[in-house]
Amino acid sequence: MKNFVDFIQFSYKNFVRKIFFAFDSEAIHEFMLDNGEFVGKVTPLKFIFNYKDKSLNQEIAGIKFASPIGLSAGFDYKAKLPNALPLLGFGFGSLGTITNKAYEGNPLPRLGRLVKTKSLMVNKGFKNEGIDKILKKVKNQKFSIPIGLSIGKTNESKMNQKEGMVDIVSAFKKAEKSKTNFSYYELNISCPNLLGGVEFYSPKKLNDLLKAVIALKLKKPLFVKMPISKTNKEIDEMLKVITKFKVGAVIFGNLQKDRSDKSFVKSELAKFPIGNFSGIPTQKRSNELIHFAYKKYGKKIKIIGCGGVFNANDAYKKIKLGASLIQLITGLVFEGPFLPAKINFDLKNLLEKDGYKSLQDAVGSFNK
Repeated sequence: MKNFVDFIQFSYKNFVRKIFFAFDSEAIHEFMLDNGEFVGKVTPLKFIFNYKDKSLNQEIAGIKFASPIGLSAGFDYKAKLPNALPLLGFGFGSLGTITNKAYEGNPLPRLGRLVKTKSLMVNKGFKNEGIDKILKKVKNQKFSIPIGLSIGKTNESKMNQKEGMVDIVSAFKKAEKSKTNFSYYELNISCPNLLGGVEFYSPKKLNDLLKAVIALKLKKPLFVKMPISKTNKEIDEMLKVITKFKVGAVIFGNLQKDRSDKSFVKSELAKFPIGNFSGIPTQKRSNELIHFAYKKYGKKIKIIGCGGVFNANDAYKKIKLGASLIQLITGLVFEGPFLPAKINFDLKNLLEKDGYKSLQDAVGSFNK
């Protein structure tokens, strides 16, 4: 299987990617969603590409993960890929981010490529069909890997702070009432592309939101998706609040807002006066915050690393800094659809090389 995965990755990077990159980013995104949904229905493929190794097994927040590599929220906002993800080597995946009301997306352009920077410009602003339609779509589906639902605030400019909180809580209520087969929820408070002034970064506002969500007595674990744009002090204040509640994990992090980051090729950046950025520009700060959070709160909460993962070494660094699980999107675009499978193979070898019998043994090893 490894030789096949290597061949697919080589073919994608040298041939298919060149074709895809000749077309509009969002059009290709929609194409991949539609085709992924079709492929996920082809039952025999689920057995052909199902890679597992016991060294990668973990149990986080009561959920069993056969692989630490997951699809981040932001890609499958139409809930089309849950059955396709295992074929690519994913151990879990998040749908969404979904909001209480449907939103058609921010004005174009909503997606763009910074090829030399290895980044995507993202300005969708929680484009999605609304939670009612999504829940109806997945109501009777059974998933072979843990699938989570990412929930955020409906992107409306006139919504005030109280209305924003009620909006999020309403979406959680609907999700709980639906009795779908989700394994976990993500609370996405970190999207930098939303309209209006509603935010949940300040401790009191974050506390109020979590108090309202936890009061629902969720039947599934709750993860919180964090920003990377805040200082360590601000993140510390947020983590103090989060760890007071029954939250299974925090995710570091979301898009890069800082256009002065040294990873950008300035000529590419100039093409996108709006939007924020994924991929390599998020990598350094994501790693810093994983390390920071693990050192201070690693005994209280699990950490999921997200941002700038293009190979097993990128994933392994986040794991050794303190991440128990890894999420990615941009790596798929640049490296190909079987990137998760390749990372799984290579992670196993990296663990063996360092003398670890399991991935859990490596988590936070930079701090030991």
